[in-house]
Amino acid sequence: MTQRCGLVAVVGAPNAGKSTLVNALVGQKVAIVSPKAQTTRARLMGVAIEGEAQLLLVDTPGIFAPRRRLDRAMVAAAWGGTEGADLIALVVDAKAGFTTRIEMLVDQVKQRSEPKLLILNKVDVTPKEGLLELATVLNERLAPEAIFMISATTGDGVADLKRALADRMPEGPWHFPEDQVSDVTDRMLAAEVTREQLYHQLHAELPYDSAVETEKYEERRDGSVAIHQQILVARESQRAIVLGKRGARLKEIGSRARAELSELLGHKVHLFLHVKVKPDWEEDRSLYRDIGLDWVE
Repeated sequence: MTQRCGLVAVVGAPNAGKSTLVNALVGQKVAIVSPKAQTTRARLMGVAIEGEAQLLLVDTPGIFAPRRRLDRAMVAAAWGGTEGADLIALVVDAKAGFTTRIEMLVDQVKQRSEPKLLILNKVDVTPKEGLLELATVLNERLAPEAIFMISATTGDGVADLKRALADRMPEGPWHFPEDQVSDVTDRMLAAEVTREQLYHQLHAELPYDSAVETEKYEERRDGSVAIHQQILVARESQRAIVLGKRGARLKEIGSRARAELSELLGHKVHLFLHVKVKPDWEEDRSLYRDIGLDWVE
């Protein structure tokens, strides 16, 4: 059998379910997810295998109208993730319907020369009438090669989508070993897992302006790893929220992040968290590098 390998740019608006879909296609967690919009900040690659095809799935930040430097960097990363792609997979939240944001995004994607697939996600919670109407409108505007209706959460339709992606990949050798599922470094993964716990546990309380910086990542002689991280927030009141009463919330965040990292990394993890107030953290060039974003003027 001839090997195939290609790059699939997974794009869409915030909260369309792109990261959940990439995880489902890979078959394990490689991208963090949360109900909070704009959870994904940097582009990362999930590596999936279907038969003789290796799919390089670029999970991009949601595309939206940027206001701040961080926003601009994220949108630049999203469009940068489509460069050199063999296929663009546009993921749309079917439940949300045909919004102005989706209309603008479809018009932008339509201008791209790469082949396109339209993926209507969250069909398990979308009325059938609205789903068919949305599919008709988007098919007319985008003219994709094919439309797939899926639920990345339940897995419905994901197997068919994966086979379709594999069939469209060009012939060529695989770029990664068979057992590699992502291009994310362990250091970056550690920061992402902690940030995910921040979102899960403080979704309604903590605003979007927070970040996690892995200051130190040390492999110990006994095979365990010691990870020191700073949680950066903009105001003292946010620091109090993250800490919780007598530090209880921070302890719980650390406990859950530590357990997940131990499972993902395959060895014991010692996680040390510190909360720091840094009002201008979005202007720190080094932090952008650490979280995988380019500095955008």
